[in-house]
Amino acid sequence: MQVKEYYNEEINERAYVSESNNGIKVFYFPKIGYTKKQAVFSTKYGSIDNKFIPIGENEIIEVPEGIAHFLEHKLFEEPKDNIFDIFSNRGASVNAFTSFNQTSYLFNSTDYFYENLETLIKFVQNPYLTDENVEKEKGIITQEINMYRDNPGWRVYFNLLEAMYVNHPVKIDIAGTEDSIKTINKELLYKAYDTFYHPHNMVLVLVGDLDFKRIMETVNISEKTYDRVWNKIQRFMEEEPQRINKTRIDEYMVTSAPTLFLGFKDLDIGHSGSKKIKNDIISNILLDMLLGSSSNFFNNLYNKGLIDGSFGGYYTSKSTYGHSIISGETMDPERLYEEIMGLINQPSGKVLNINDFNRLKKNETGGFLTGFNSINFIANNSTDLYFDDFMILDYLDLMKSIEFEEVVEKFENHFKGDNVSLSILWPKKFGE
Repeated sequence: MQVKEYYNEEINERAYVSESNNGIKVFYFPKIGYTKKQAVFSTKYGSIDNKFIPIGENEIIEVPEGIAHFLEHKLFEEPKDNIFDIFSNRGASVNAFTSFNQTSYLFNSTDYFYENLETLIKFVQNPYLTDENVEKEKGIITQEINMYRDNPGWRVYFNLLEAMYVNHPVKIDIAGTEDSIKTINKELLYKAYDTFYHPHNMVLVLVGDLDFKRIMETVNISEKTYDRVWNKIQRFMEEEPQRINKTRIDEYMVTSAPTLFLGFKDLDIGHSGSKKIKNDIISNILLDMLLGSSSNFFNNLYNKGLIDGSFGGYYTSKSTYGHSIISGETMDPERLYEEIMGLINQPSGKVLNINDFNRLKKNETGGFLTGFNSINFIANNSTDLYFDDFMILDYLDLMKSIEFEEVVEKFENHFKGDNVSLSILWPKKFGE
């Protein structure tokens, strides 16, 4: 067994990396003395991956929206056993989630960890799909879609994505639509599974007080035997223009107060590795400097009663998209929009200063270091960063390298009048 060790002396954290017999990348982060342990088994396959060439075929297919999420649900299906009961009987908690870019299956436990790890690998790698259980699942997922459709925060968020993006599937609900779910069948699910759940497209991250040799032994005896040759997955996406799709979307729902979501579509995308992660850090420090709870802007608006503690901003990106979102509940969305636009239209020298930058950079560093006390933080963030071709143990060094001038440059290039979309959810009375 070949093992590579990574060590960050400054934070005294290390990781061991190896590969299973079939090609699953395995990361182990030791946390000696911790009683709880966690495993996250993930594939680089999310809701945006709707056009691809299936493994063993030559033609591009387009699958229904929501199929990645549908498949996540179905992998918990077994001919006889109940996966949730198996984990629960061993004192473990198991869960899964589908995002725009990945699907992850995870559990945490204090005892029977290796038995739970074996179960995790086996149920994820052995789908049980029938015409009957696929049809039954459609009703369950339709209920989930309707539940989210009735959620004000979900609606105002996806309205903003719809406004920002012209073609990109990031604007499509991760669970799909009622109509798209109806067209999913067993054959399409197997095509998606065989293509994206190949071991070489997957990563297993484990955190806790564990034995790495025993981890690898458990993985190798549990994983499914694959005889298919691995070829890089060919994914396809319509070209996304730089322009936004719509400047504004308004909607009315039964809710307590108006909610504003303001988005700035980023044009500086297509990166991976340290360049991509550095852009993420710079963008989020910038938003914290402008809008964070310690900023003059936040406190002025808070004292005027225009915003509450829900107000804030964050930046997110992947290789094919990126955006900043500013959001919060407010009794006067129009005025809040004007205030935000007034802030970002000022010269950088008036709204950004190096003292705020240094303070917030230290806060970000402290938050990262504190995160390493959490097995959940390590497992989830290292998985996400792995799919961005970046090692979590290098994050602190990259953060320390960021200069104030880079934040100023981002401010001047990112916030433009023609890359902004507005989504407002207005209250309406029940029955209107």
